[in-house]
Amino acid sequence: MSMLRSHVTSGEIVVAPGCYDALSALLIERAGFAAAYLSGAALAYTRFGRPDIGLISMSEVVDTVAVIAERTSIPLIVDADTGFGNALNVQRVVRLISRHGAQAIQLEDQTLPKRCGHLADKALVPCGEMVGKIKAALDARAGPDCMIIARTDAIAVEGLERALERAEAYFDAGADILFVEAPRSDTELQEITSRFRGRVPLLANMVEGGKTPIKDASQLQALGFSIAIFPGGTVRALAHTLGRYFEALKLHGTTAPWRESMYDLQTINDLVQTPQMLMLGKRYAAPNAEQSG
Repeated sequence: MSMLRSHVTSGEIVVAPGCYDALSALLIERAGFAAAYLSGAALAYTRFGRPDIGLISMSEVVDTVAVIAERTSIPLIVDADTGFGNALNVQRVVRLISRHGAQAIQLEDQTLPKRCGHLADKALVPCGEMVGKIKAALDARAGPDCMIIARTDAIAVEGLERALERAEAYFDAGADILFVEAPRSDTELQEITSRFRGRVPLLANMVEGGKTPIKDASQLQALGFSIAIFPGGTVRALAHTLGRYFEALKLHGTTAPWRESMYDLQTINDLVQTPQMLMLGKRYAAPNAEQSG
């Protein structure tokens, strides 16, 4: 059983902060979290400086998963958006991501191009098409340790009851985890968990300033959620901090006012393991002339 599946079935909620590259995933791992969430929105924000409106491609997600997997051992939940096309596209991306060790892959039922789950004017594929995508993903994953998360964005388009019906269909199709996106009230959160609690793990998405009431992990666990993701909080904190840092640098012409709030060269080298990498390089270095003579 994978680490993530074990955590999800333990009864204690998994808190997964959002990451967008190997460094952010490394910091999540160092902080002691049980999982990290590779956010498509965070990729769009950091890589392109653009909104989460379907601009990210499959290859960019796969490349990012690869570098995170090479650097960390933390269980990774991957946002694969709509699967980047039809069921065959879903199979390709699931194969590629799961081979890099992703322990959960999220797919959603929006049309292309998709939108952030907390933006307006979303559109959905037919329920049957999404069911086919889920089945395709299950057939393509590297093994049962890679869980498939089925997300529905139907609340904003068709209402809560229809969203619950879609989630039921996705569960019947074999989804390991259900994600009913953007409930708008405490009542809707409770209706979701009342329907599915004890039947299938549930994921809650905490978006600062989004449509869903913000709850802490213990509150979400009490409601019946198994995973709480904070996908964009990392980038929002980063953007806020960098904005203040650049303002101070421009004003003062030095980083001195920020020295207590930033890593120095030694600290960042320790974090990325520069001494260990240099030592490893010496192991494979060519012998010098004296040694070879």
